[in-house]
Amino acid sequence: MEDFEILRNITIGQYLALDSFIHKMDPRVKLFCFALIVAAVTFCTSYMGNVILLVVVFALVALSKIPIRYALNGLKPAIPFMVFLAVMQILFYTPSFAGGQNCTVLFRFGIIESNTCSLQLAIVSAARFVELLVLTSLLTFSTTVTELTLGTEQLLSPLKRFNFPAHELALTMTIALRFVPTFAEELERIMKAQASRGADLGQHGRLRFVRQTRALLPLIVPLFLSALRRAEELVLAMEARCYVGGKGRTNILHFEFKSSDWVALTLVSLFFVGILFIPFPL
Repeated sequence: MEDFEILRNITIGQYLALDSFIHKMDPRVKLFCFALIVAAVTFCTSYMGNVILLVVVFALVALSKIPIRYALNGLKPAIPFMVFLAVMQILFYTPSFAGGQNCTVLFRFGIIESNTCSLQLAIVSAARFVELLVLTSLLTFSTTVTELTLGTEQLLSPLKRFNFPAHELALTMTIALRFVPTFAEELERIMKAQASRGADLGQHGRLRFVRQTRALLPLIVPLFLSALRRAEELVLAMEARCYVGGKGRTNILHFEFKSSDWVALTLVSLFFVGILFIPFPL
């Protein structure tokens, strides 16, 4: 049954109650710092810059007292996609995407061309994927659903004067994030039920990845129906509790900035500026 253990490889959306500095941070500061680091990952295209970002991301994981091996479990389901994306970038990269860089051709066969620029793009894209996935997992590892909702709502609260539904958007985003492990558990249950009835889910053979992909297609329909059922149950539960949206609502939690939050915000802001403006050689 180890082939069907999907939930153990899904790290996004799970909260780990640990006693660390990152867990104790104000969720608004945490979300703002998360946005700054994500922006730094997005704009950094150099080898050196992404090495620094990887070191910082894993240092944050260590600071949160979360085992790095556990944080990396979320990469396992994404490895086939990362490999496929890297192959496409290396083989079908054209000089028009180089942006004026000098690229050395490594391989050329018809329309297929591989050069140093395509190799850099593939490596940087893989590093970015790892950084973003680990960062998102770290955010949910160290922040409860209530803190994520209230923190996002308060960060978006200045837009309420323009009739922006800050509370509703924050609640929707948080529910979507929270249900990632729930649907992974549901998919795992459906796969085990199908396998117990003799279904071939492509767990063995040479073309295991292709067979698994084809075998997952019949599982989409029951998973989709389960998602609709859970959504309906959630709506009924919210209506039973007289939920009417964010207007006039009060919060049981009240956040206050601490000196450590200001220090963390300052350090992350300086790091963001450094990543953007330091001219890395590669």
